[in-house]
This record gives sequence, structure tokens and C-alpha cells, in this order.
Amino acid sequence: MVLVVAVGSENPVKVAAVRAVFSRIFGAVNVFAVKVNSGVPPQPFNEDTVKGAVNRAKEALRRCPADFGVGIEAGLFNMPKAKFLRTGFVDVQWCAIADREGRISLGCGPGFEHPPAVIEQVIREGVEVEQAFEALTGEKNIGEKAGAVGFLSKNLTNRREITEMCVLMALIPMLNKQWYFK
Repeated sequence: MVLVVAVGSENPVKVAAVRAVFSRIFGAVNVFAVKVNSGVPPQPFNEDTVKGAVNRAKEALRRCPADFGVGIEAGLFNMPKAKFLRTGFVDVQWCAIADREGRISLGCGPGFEHPPAVIEQVIREGVEVEQAFEALTGEKNIGEKAGAVGFLSKNLTNRREITEMCVLMALIPMLNKQWYFK
């Protein structure tokens, strides 16, 4: 039996990351991109990021006859007490996984700080990080390629790799249901 996974996004990086992680764990999988509304602002902050991931996972599962729905959302988390952050914000990607029994698990990937000019534009003009990053660097559609993290890390990592990490972290409770779900 082939596992079916519905990803609440048409972003090719997110879909490829889900396919890579699920196939590593479960073998043969069919992964479908499902266009959904996250239910949060285009540039989420703090808890809205997690809420968007959960909304995407549940909606993808509702719209597709899949075994799992996966939602991935990147957002800015305000860390005002982290005195060495230049901007006070860390970009963290969250993944939510929903199954047919109504269980939801969460995981996040590594976080990093954007250049101050990016955060200032996001706050001042209300644009998404991707738009502000493009204005700063000239890189178009960076979120569907290596991502800002790829550009900023000089390609030592990329968006797909950090997305794979958040998917794997979200799968931990699903792989260990006996300890996480009663």
C-alpha cells in the first residue's frame, strides 16, 4: 500500500521536502500539492505561524483523500530579550502534520535572523520577507529556490534542507504515537 500525503501548498520546495522525508521513512509515497488558504496574514508573526501550518495541514487533508495532511509555514518570531539579535526577530519554519484520526503533530526547523533592512521593510511597509529580501538583493522568487537562508549562508544550507528538518521534527510524534497520543 502506498502512503498518500497532501501538502497544503503548491510551493515546489515544500512539496519536495515533504516527499524526501516521507519517502525516507515510509518508502513509496504519493505526495500531492493542494492549494489552500493558511487563514493567517501573508507574512505571519509568532503564533500565527504555527496556526497557519495547522490550518494548511487540516485543509489539505480535508480536500484530498490522503493518509496525512502537511502544512508548512515560515514566520517571524519576536525575541525582544535576545539582546544580540540586531532586529529582535528570528525566521522559523513550522510544520504541522494531521492524520485521519484527528491527531496533529508539530515541529520546527532551525531559525535565523534576516538583515535589519529586510525586517525594517517588513515592519514599516507590511510586505512579506520574500519581497523585502528581493528589494535588498535583487533575487526573485527566492522562496521557491534556495530561500533567503541559502543566499545568506552562501549555500551551506538551503530552504529545502531546513524545510526537511521541520517536517522530520513534526513526524516524531506520529512515529511514536504510543508516547505522544493517548
